[in-house]
Amino acid sequence: MNLFSKYPAEVLTLLFLIVTFFQSGIDKLTDWKGNVSFIKGHFKNSPLKNSVPLLLGIVLVVELAASFFMIVGVYQLYTSELKKLAIVGVELSALSLIFLLIGQRLAKDYAGAMSLAVYFIISIIGLYLLNS
Repeated sequence: MNLFSKYPAEVLTLLFLIVTFFQSGIDKLTDWKGNVSFIKGHFKNSPLKNSVPLLLGIVLVVELAASFFMIVGVYQLYTSELKKLAIVGVELSALSLIFLLIGQRLAKDYAGAMSLAVYFIISIIGLYLLNS
């Protein structure tokens, strides 16, 4: 497959991020009430406690948009070697991780915040590879 021979690291990074954010978005869509309930409990002592549904909706939209742009970006990378939409998708992925990091820090869930760093590093690597 020509795509993997020309852009193996870029494609694998994009596939990893697509699986991560698409699955997360689909989970939020299919179990909205469960996610809102869990997150309300998680943020019960934070300034975000009254905004959970709105903020979760924002994260959902950003995750699904990131997934869409990265899926189209992989296709464009394969068909025309264009990288712009893939870059937009990875940028949205990183932005959603920053949103989640803010929430974790405000909830004082430092272990959860720390676990986001791995995904953020992968996003930054993806941006670096796609911009090279």
